[in-house]
Amino acid sequence: MPHPAVFLDRDGTLIEEAGYIDRLDRMVLFPWSLDAVRLLHRAGFQVIVTTNQAGVARGYFGEDFVARAHAHLDSLVRAAGGDVAGYYYCPHHPDAEVPAYRRACECRKPAPGMFLQAAREHEIDLARSFGVGDRWSDVEAGMRAGVRSVLVRSGYGSAEAARPRPGISAAYEAETLIDATTWILRQRGC
Repeated sequence: MPHPAVFLDRDGTLIEEAGYIDRLDRMVLFPWSLDAVRLLHRAGFQVIVTTNQAGVARGYFGEDFVARAHAHLDSLVRAAGGDVAGYYYCPHHPDAEVPAYRRACECRKPAPGMFLQAAREHEIDLARSFGVGDRWSDVEAGMRAGVRSVLVRSGYGSAEAARPRPGISAAYEAETLIDATTWILRQRGC
């Protein structure tokens, strides 16, 4: 039977926004992030991280670093009693400096490719799922995938909320990921 999921953006939502993170010591979790992931997992959601990583396309770091960063993040989540079912990232950009990554693709948010791939691989019921991010592109990707999207005001979220996009609207706007988590749990009656 398909499971509900919460798709979390990484930078600005789960971890502090720090530009192109190219070292593990620059990856700083928000104080509420581990609690949020643990609560969502315990409530029966599969937690999926989806992140655009144009730093690969720009040549700032390789896909090997993205894998190390996600392994590091996963060890922190697991040590705190949480679980992330999958990490999905898009290394592409239409203006990439690295030719192998220069393309318009279906995985770069606001396209829904990462959501759809995770749904296939993890048997996710998108209609019962949620997306959380700090950019309108996160919200749009979720909308296009058929999940209810939340815009958080952490990271770039406050600036994004001040500049609404026509046709793009969040089901809810939250201050932080823990606020979004509380709202999501209420929607499920948890």
